[in-house]
Amino acid sequence: MASICENLARIQDRIATAATRVGRDPDSIELVAVSKTKPVSLIVEAIEAGITHIGENRVQEAQSKHPQIDQSVKWHLVGHLQRNKVKHALQIFDLIHSVDSLRLLAEIDRRSAESNLTTDILIQVNTSAEPSKFGLEPDQTLDFIESAHPYTRVRIKGLMTIGAFLPDPEAVRPMFALLRQLREKIIAQQFPNVQMDKLSMGMTNDFEVAIEEGANLIRVGTAIFGERAENI
Repeated sequence: MASICENLARIQDRIATAATRVGRDPDSIELVAVSKTKPVSLIVEAIEAGITHIGENRVQEAQSKHPQIDQSVKWHLVGHLQRNKVKHALQIFDLIHSVDSLRLLAEIDRRSAESNLTTDILIQVNTSAEPSKFGLEPDQTLDFIESAHPYTRVRIKGLMTIGAFLPDPEAVRPMFALLRQLREKIIAQQFPNVQMDKLSMGMTNDFEVAIEEGANLIRVGTAIFGERAENI
C-alpha cells in the first residue's frame, strides 16, 4: 500500500497539471486533508509529509484529535454544523465551510462575541439540487448574504459546495461552474464584510475539474489516507 507521502506527491502532481491546464498557479490552491475516521497517527504522518490544512466532518471527533496535535496546522470544519456544537467548534476550527442558515450564522456570531472572536466562515450552496444535501439554493444566496450584514463577529470568506457523486467528474463541472459564477455575482455586489476569496469545491473524485472551474480550496480524504474505516 502506498504511503501518505507517496499519495500526497501524486495529488500535488495532479493539482499542478489541472492548474496549468487553465493557466493558474498551483500554489494558489490549498489542499485540505480530510481525516474523518482516521487516527491521529495518520494525521501526524500527513503533517510530516507537508500537509498544513486538516479537515474534519464532525466537531466531536475533532475535539478528541485536536489536543493531540500540537503542530501549527489550520483546522477546517467541512461537515454540517449543528447549533448546539457551535461553542465547541469555535475552540477548534479556523474556517467553517458549512454555514447554510441564518439561525446558524446568528449562533456563530453570538458565541464569537462571547469569546471575543471573529469567525471565518464559508456559505454552503447546494449546486446539485439534491434534497439529501445541506446548503442554500443558489438563488437564495445573495439574499442570505444581505441578511447577514448585522452579524459583525462573522467574516464571510467565500462559498462551498459538494458536487454530486457521479462516475464521470465532467458531469459535475456545471455544479462547480455555477458556484464560481455565483461568487462573481456576489463580488460585483460589494457587500460589506464579505471577502469572497475562498471557493471550496472538489474532493478525491472530482478535484481536478473543480480546480479548472476556479476552486482554491479542495477537500481530499480518500486519495490521501485511503478508504474510510467505520470508526476512529
